[in-house]
Amino acid sequence: MPQIFHSPRTLASVIAAALLLALAPRAADAQTKPKVTALGETPHTAIFIGNSFFYYNNSMHNKVLGLARAADTANRGKYRATSVTISGSGIEWHDVDSYFRPDAIGRYSFDANNNVVFNKIEGRLFDVAIMMDCSQCPIHPELKSVFHDYAGKDAEIVRKHGAKHVFFMSWAYADKPEMTAELAEAYTTAGNANDALVIPAGLAFARAIARKPDLNLYAPDKRHPSPAGSYLAAATVYTTLYRKSPEGNAFTDGVPRETAQFLQTVAWETVQDYSRE
Repeated sequence: MPQIFHSPRTLASVIAAALLLALAPRAADAQTKPKVTALGETPHTAIFIGNSFFYYNNSMHNKVLGLARAADTANRGKYRATSVTISGSGIEWHDVDSYFRPDAIGRYSFDANNNVVFNKIEGRLFDVAIMMDCSQCPIHPELKSVFHDYAGKDAEIVRKHGAKHVFFMSWAYADKPEMTAELAEAYTTAGNANDALVIPAGLAFARAIARKPDLNLYAPDKRHPSPAGSYLAAATVYTTLYRKSPEGNAFTDGVPRETAQFLQTVAWETVQDYSRE
């Protein structure tokens, strides 16, 4: 039976939630505004390049695929995605150029019955490459320069292969909400410097926590996402890539429907606010 994940309502959590509610709108408004707010085309294929923030809860790429296919049933067969993750990895750990080798990543996949399906790939391998750095790296005093350096290098590599580079703005740790604004600034700056779209998942987390502090978006380690957290991140990816509201989408990936509907609305509102000039 589906469960709604709750965190204990202590006095400290109530105070923290109140502070988040007061600060979240200002944090979102205070960030450098993104220059790129749309891809300009409908992406059907994607590669997610990152770490355990992506692969937790049966991988975010599966959730984004579920949302996209549920919203576009007539063309559900066109959507394809894969995920290349390294546990604890930073952006410089990935050999992005190698991920676009022909007859390698994406050559085959598995259907609902666990049969191997050989994908007929014509033209570019992926429409978009969605990348994140380690959870602290973009704001770490010794690693943030590496983030900006490789953000530029990887954007060039992705474009060389005919795809569009997209940055995934990760979320703050549960006990360090101040990371939200810092990560938002770092990813938006990198996106603007490389003419790349940015997915504001971190801002979506802050908005959801401010509105429903009892809805737990985190695993017990306070860093990785709970199933609800992964669903919110995926809904924010979907909204950013397709510029469509996920509200009412039938795909909930096991998250209770009422919770999924709330997270869909949060994703939609966050992307609209982040992209608004």
